[in-house]
Amino acid sequence: MHLVVNAVASTVDDSITVADVVQQLAGPDPRGVAVALNGDVVPRSRWADTRPSDGDHVEVLTAVQGG
Repeated sequence: MHLVVNAVASTVDDSITVADVVQQLAGPDPRGVAVALNGDVVPRSRWADTRPSDGDHVEVLTAVQGG
């Protein structure tokens, strides 16, 4: 299956979930991470059961603290 993850085309397993994408990009500690699927925010409580479809766009955003 093909996804666009953070504006980069990727080939992934058909069974991938949003949680899997987050773990690949942000590691095992997803604090400060937000995810959008085709422009719609995916609540953290739905990451494990949300499966993107072929051609979907996933954005994984990490909050950065600064001053």
